[in-house]
Amino acid sequence: MMIIRLLVGITQRLEVKKLVETKKQTPIIEAEDLGRVFVSGVFFKEQTVAVKDASFKMMPGTILSLIGESGSGKTTIGRMILKLLKPTSGRLLYHGEDITNITSKDDLRKYYSKVQGIFQDPFSSFNPLFRVDRVFDMVYDIFLPHVKNREERTAEVLESVNLNPERIMHQFPHQLSGGQLQRLLIARALLLDVEVLIADELISMLDASTRMGILNLLVDICKKRGMSVLFITHDLALGYYISDYTMIMHRGLLVEKGATAKIYDKPVHPYTKMLFNSVPDIGKRWDKNEKFIPEQVDQEIDKFYKENKGQGFEYLDSDHGVLLSTE
Repeated sequence: MMIIRLLVGITQRLEVKKLVETKKQTPIIEAEDLGRVFVSGVFFKEQTVAVKDASFKMMPGTILSLIGESGSGKTTIGRMILKLLKPTSGRLLYHGEDITNITSKDDLRKYYSKVQGIFQDPFSSFNPLFRVDRVFDMVYDIFLPHVKNREERTAEVLESVNLNPERIMHQFPHQLSGGQLQRLLIARALLLDVEVLIADELISMLDASTRMGILNLLVDICKKRGMSVLFITHDLALGYYISDYTMIMHRGLLVEKGATAKIYDKPVHPYTKMLFNSVPDIGKRWDKNEKFIPEQVDQEIDKFYKENKGQGFEYLDSDHGVLLSTE
């Protein structure tokens, strides 16, 4: 079975919230035909379509995995949600309100008090000259100026991510490990009581012994606080382990999306099948004569689109949709 091959070293998939429960709720973040085109060059301008017609919903208390190869547009989607990039087309809704074009400092401050991101390199997220206590003071000054019991509240969120406040607060970033810095970033999000967390390759720079601790912490927080998480990754096993819903991305397009268990059990799009087939099988020796030919995958995708021409994106059932054709 496809799923068993993926879960080498992982005993059970985590369930953040039952899908039946989430259907009764309204989305926190909703993307409608979101697109982003980058323009390069001065005299002879070239356009690069990073994201095209991306539509999805982020529900309370669930983890949504965004999976794809490098350059597929995953990070671009995350940066658009974080308002670090402006969409070229489409709309971005927060609790039903269009926030696609908000630019004022007050509006952005309110938005960032509930939507935060954690990136791949935790060291780049901290000023090397600031101690940890200074970092938290800045969060209070910008977002929570009226809070008086700062030390107590900071100690509470640090303990919730398994960090000792007395040891951590007066340290510089270079004195902490990558895992500790990632926990600090999660603690910062908890301090703000965020509703949405964009986790872009959250654990790719951490060693194996630290990864599972961070993931389990993220799931535990999601359960207790009803936070919605966009988990951007290229690791299929981790995506299966942690997420309720999954989106597969290829060359700027969401080619398959829906309930994680259904996508992993019965993939439909050729690109999704290729991703799953590329995962090594622990019980099978690698065939040295087997070759990966990217052009062959492209041909299979083109053939798939031609056979289903005119159908566009279709839902096979309520929790599983596939891009059948680009026309």
